[in-house]
Amino acid sequence: MIEFFLKLIIAYILGSIPSSIIAGKLNGIDIREHGSGNAGGTNTFRVLGWKAGLIVTLFDMFKGYFATVYVVSFSFGFSPLDLSAEVQQICIGFASIIGHIWTVFARFRGGKGVATAAGMMIGLYPEAMGLGILVFALTLYITRYVSLSSMLSASSVPIFLYFSPSLFGKIPSELFLIFSMIIALLIIFTHRSNVLRLINGTENRVGKKKGA
Repeated sequence: MIEFFLKLIIAYILGSIPSSIIAGKLNGIDIREHGSGNAGGTNTFRVLGWKAGLIVTLFDMFKGYFATVYVVSFSFGFSPLDLSAEVQQICIGFASIIGHIWTVFARFRGGKGVATAAGMMIGLYPEAMGLGILVFALTLYITRYVSLSSMLSASSVPIFLYFSPSLFGKIPSELFLIFSMIIALLIIFTHRSNVLRLINGTENRVGKKKGA
């Protein structure tokens, strides 16, 4: 139990690393006081440009991937918890997402969890997440709404998983399928203000300086 708990803490702290805030500080600003005020990759793209935005997004993805694939294998010499590898990966990966959204390093005010969740899902089921990224890219190309693209991408992954036997010849566990739906609901929850702006027609598109 202690070993599993330590892994959860490590994953949470890893997820909590506020890459966008660090990028802002390196450029002499608090990213949360500019653009949309969100401490995430999208706002970094908007405020600091594509290079900083890409670095932040990739690092946030790395946090979820590393926690899911590598932190789960850490050993501290304690008796391991009698849980399946999949359950541990899901719990530890999810801890990194929670860390990103509610970072301990910034008064629990972090990003919206999209990139970190994507990194985690790549570590668990890259085929479905690959199609989810395609959904994101197509939606963004058509609508230029990052928020809508993120929510549709997250929501599409459970669908791809459900049809995984036909699409990929693999059968995901019911637990993972349920978890993917939880992730989708979490991403929608963190975008609740964006949903209101989409409904009201006030959500900004890619290329504008404010919103998202």
